Amino acid sequence: MRPILLQGHDRALTQVRYNTDGDLLMTVGKDKVANLWYAHNGERIGTYEGHLGAVWTIDCNKPTTLVVTGSADNTARLWHAETGRQLHMWEFPTAVKRVEFSRDDRHVLMVTEERMGHKSGIYVFAIDSSSPVQSSEPVAVIRPSPSKATVAAWSYLDKYIVAGHEDGSLALYDWKYEELVQRADAHERPVTDLQMWKDGSYFITSSRDKTARLFETSTLNPLKMYKADTELNSAAMTPTQDLVVLGGGQAASEVTTTSTRQGRFESRFYHKIFEDEVGRVKGHFGPINTLAVQPDGKGYASGGEDGYVRVHHFDPDYFKFKYDY
Repeated sequence: MRPILLQGHDRALTQVRYNTDGDLLMTVGKDKVANLWYAHNGERIGTYEGHLGAVWTIDCNKPTTLVVTGSADNTARLWHAETGRQLHMWEFPTAVKRVEFSRDDRHVLMVTEERMGHKSGIYVFAIDSSSPVQSSEPVAVIRPSPSKATVAAWSYLDKYIVAGHEDGSLALYDWKYEELVQRADAHERPVTDLQMWKDGSYFITSSRDKTARLFETSTLNPLKMYKADTELNSAAMTPTQDLVVLGGGQAASEVTTTSTRQGRFESRFYHKIFEDEVGRVKGHFGPINTLAVQPDGKGYASGGEDGYVRVHHFDPDYFKFKYDY
């Protein structure tokens, strides 16, 4: 695969995300910039300008008319996707680390950081796509305990919110009643990413404990585990092949003293069912911070500490791949 190299950030990437149709790619980074690109050729469409700190997270609704971002400037912002005009701003006492539209686009969740005596929270806000005015009052606030939430996602039918925590645990919340339904010990170190399967019935997590794992959503029962030789920052599933892709790597400050393998900055592909590693894709010059697979399964994007986004379109041989078991 010959990747398309996107050079729209001058600091580390924090999240890359495709829209539902897979024709657009959203990227955010520590340089306060949120970019929108055409996924097929890497042409930059525009930027969402206004944040005063690192932008940690981004998402859009199903028709790609609204974009939401979360930032270290203690705000989340709603944008008109096509024009880049800011429509609304939510203010918090701490940074917003993860945002995600619900499956019906009627709500958005926001995960806030734990800092300066302020507890981590998972906020849910109603979104009215037909109105220029949005409410600043949350319809639900969940306070994760005893460890702060690092990531969260909507379950099937938007019934629950699944959260990953700094202590490596997972929690299933009934957000309408702000109640904990289920808790499970999942990882030995912080959960760094959580991505749902397309129907919300199961999900994949990555962790700094050098593993990624599959879990059933309704029970949080573990299904599969993928072991790597480095800390993992992101994990995603491919919809057309039984594969998962993992990304991570050691920080540059650690490589010179603890590693002779150039930081291990590859995207790693594992068989989803049999858990075996089947391939790697090199390219980044620093840890991979974020991964996203195109919804149609024809490619994936990775964002690195090196400030580059690499968009890969799979070769024809990829779709002929058969696992030899």
